[in-house]
Amino acid sequence: MRKLAVLLGGLAVLALANYSIYEKEQLLAGGRVVFLELIPVDPRSLMQGDYMALRFRLQNDVPLSSNLRDGRLVVAIDNRGVGTFRRPDNGTPLAPDELKIYYRVRANQVQIGTNAFFFQEGDERFYRGARYGEARVDADGQLLLTGLRDQNVQRLGPLLPSRFAP
Repeated sequence: MRKLAVLLGGLAVLALANYSIYEKEQLLAGGRVVFLELIPVDPRSLMQGDYMALRFRLQNDVPLSSNLRDGRLVVAIDNRGVGTFRRPDNGTPLAPDELKIYYRVRANQVQIGTNAFFFQEGDERFYRGARYGEARVDADGQLLLTGLRDQNVQRLGPLLPSRFAP
């Protein structure tokens, strides 16, 4: 009986992990591409290797209040694909140039997506000029960071083929 419980528990963990992978793959395949302006942060960690700590300018634009909770904000998308804060989501239908992005509130700070972009050791020089985070966003507002872009919204990184390039 105990072996069966361990086996079922293991299968449940594997099923959940695979479902999470499936959700991310669906977001990569069908999510809308948006570029979010970055606020520069120090790009190194001795314990984690090379990475760029990220903070999106959008996070500073969300109005803070004492009762701020996790939610969604509405972002306007310009003709280059760059997103800027328009308003907190209040259920109003979106215009064609808008999308929703989910945010979390942690330690009285708004967080959007991830707070770091990891890259291969020694590749810091490719990402030094990062000004935008490239992300895919689904209809529910879930965001997945897929790359970094420069001030001209050009892809940064080593010259390798990317399955995320638009």
